[in-house]
Amino acid sequence: MEVGDNGTDIQKAKQTLQDKNNQRYMRAALDMAEQALASDEVPVGCVFVREGKIIGKGMNDTNRSLNGTRHAELIAINSILGEYQSSVLHETDLYVTVEPCIMCASALRQYQIRAVYFGCSNDRFGGTGGVLSVHSDPGVDQPFPVYGGLFREEAIMLLRRFYVQENGKAPEPKPKRDRQLNTEILPLIN
Repeated sequence: MEVGDNGTDIQKAKQTLQDKNNQRYMRAALDMAEQALASDEVPVGCVFVREGKIIGKGMNDTNRSLNGTRHAELIAINSILGEYQSSVLHETDLYVTVEPCIMCASALRQYQIRAVYFGCSNDRFGGTGGVLSVHSDPGVDQPFPVYGGLFREEAIMLLRRFYVQENGKAPEPKPKRDRQLNTEILPLIN
């Protein structure tokens, strides 16, 4: 999935990803992911934007908390709900460095998020097209549009920088003595 999943016009989707505001918000999400990496967390960061203002930020906290549900999106939603009614999310866009997982995509759909912009796909747990399409499958809640590929290479490199190192909080870690950082990023196939 590159851009404009769930039937969005590809040309419009590419223009959307080139928009300066979208780039600014994704850079803010990348900053959150860098903070996560510096804290020995899986480097996923996000920001929620409403009316041109960031109203919530989050980064993964699964390693520190030993709680697998402490994903960047859910942390940010929790923060937002401390200040706003949940209906504010109907007018809010999410910018996240990695495609939301199935759990997060389900929560975003239930909260009726307006749109999601992400950096790289999540080929193992993706809930917006990487594995399942929770955001657009027939259901009770309104589907939401998804735009992938915004600063894709930067998001991939953050993940690679994390996974090349040992993760002491991971179950049964595999030895990584001979691992090297792969900096080659293959182009998307259209």
